[in-house]
Formats: sequence, C-alpha cells, structure tokens
Amino acid sequence: MKEIKKYLESRIGKYSFFFEDLKSGYVYGYNENVSMTAAGCMKLPIAVSLIKAVEDKKVDFMDKIKIQTSDKVYGTGIIHEFNEREYTVFELMVIMLIQSDNTAANKIIDIVGMEQINEDIIAMGLKNTRLNRKTNDERTDITDIENITTAYDLSKIWKHLSNGTFLSKDNGQMLIDILRRQQIKNKLALYIPDDLKIEISSKTGDKKGVENDTAYLELPKGKFVFTVLSQDIPNSVYGTVSLAKCGKMMWDGVMNNWN
Repeated sequence: MKEIKKYLESRIGKYSFFFEDLKSGYVYGYNENVSMTAAGCMKLPIAVSLIKAVEDKKVDFMDKIKIQTSDKVYGTGIIHEFNEREYTVFELMVIMLIQSDNTAANKIIDIVGMEQINEDIIAMGLKNTRLNRKTNDERTDITDIENITTAYDLSKIWKHLSNGTFLSKDNGQMLIDILRRQQIKNKLALYIPDDLKIEISSKTGDKKGVENDTAYLELPKGKFVFTVLSQDIPNSVYGTVSLAKCGKMMWDGVMNNWN
C-alpha cells in the first residue's frame, strides 16, 4: 500500500486513505484521521443511524412519508423528478444509498433527527465524523459549514457492518447488500473487472473540489475495507482519476500479495 501513499503525495490537492484486511488485521493509512469534507459519503452513517432507529422500534421501515415539492433538493438522485407522492422509509433509504438521492437523505435526517444521528456516530466510535447540515446540490453548493469525516471513520463503519457490532448482523449485511447495488462505481472500482464489481459495496461522494469513495470488498481471499478521500482538487475528472488509480493499486495488491 506504500505505492498508494507515494502516488497521492504527487497529486494536486489534499488526500487521505485507509485500508484494512478484516481477517488478518493488517492496516495501512495516510492522513487517515485528518477531517475531510464528507459530501455524499455522509449518507453511509445516516443510513446506519436510520436502521438503528428501526432496531430500537423508534421508526418502522413501512412507515409512509410524503415528499412534497418543498422537500425536493436537486443535484444527485431522482425523487426531484417526480410529482408529490408517498414513499416508505425503506424506499427512501434505498434511493438515498443507490442513487445518492439528496431529497431522501434530508427526509431521513428529519425522521431520525440530526442530534440522534450524531449520537450514533459517537456510539460507533467515529471520533472525527459529524453531520452539521442537510444536503444540497453538492456540485454547486458552497458553504463554510461542511459535514466532515475521515478515511478511518468511514472504514470503521464497514467493519461494524461486517462484524455486527453496532447493528444486528442481519441488518449490517442488509446494508452491505444494498450498497453492492450502488450505481456509481466509477472511482475506486473503475479498473476492477466488471464481473467482480458486484462483490464491491461502496458509497461515493463529490462536490466542487471533492471526490470521495469508501468501499467494502468480500472476496475468497477475505474481507477488505478501503477508503480514499480528496479535497482541494482541480476538477472532478482529476479527482476521479486519482481515486481510480488508487483502487487499481489496491486491487492489484490484494490479488497478487494476499493468500
């Protein structure tokens, strides 16, 4: 993993990454505890907090929530293209995760409560992650108030899901399975063979100057988590290429060097 660090040190912008082999406990990181803009990756802890609320019987997945015109947020997602209608809480969660829908994310924040989500973040042991505001169009949104996280914290969420140490084992696996269907796999997974992309669960995030991706890989060789965050990059293409090359180096390392 040293070549990833060397590569990122040569790139324009600010970067961090964290890799862990969940079987052996091998870890390698670079700026992994440095707070970075979370962008759409914040939807991962939001989803965990929602599922926790369901487990605690504070929310039911089958509860119906009406999305009105005033609720719609543009940018990523598809809900803003439809007329006012009702969705179940479960449908909102799936749409938020698979399509990174901002409207769904904001409605889930309303349902669970920002304070509760941040309490759950602390309970998971995520020391440098905080939900500070709802989502907007992340490509054009410019604000001094950002949702923050770290490469280490996002990777730790996957570890919780895999081990069943915050949510139940079944619910952790459910979230992993949903994120296997995440539609945006053009960053860390770009150079991974197409027939193996289905083995990767991931959540991306982007806005002006930011390209992020956090991933969980379940392979015959083992279970791995890998997160790369970027900030202050020249443009989205530059950042996407940087993350894709990191993903290729990570994949080659696992395939060639792990038993």
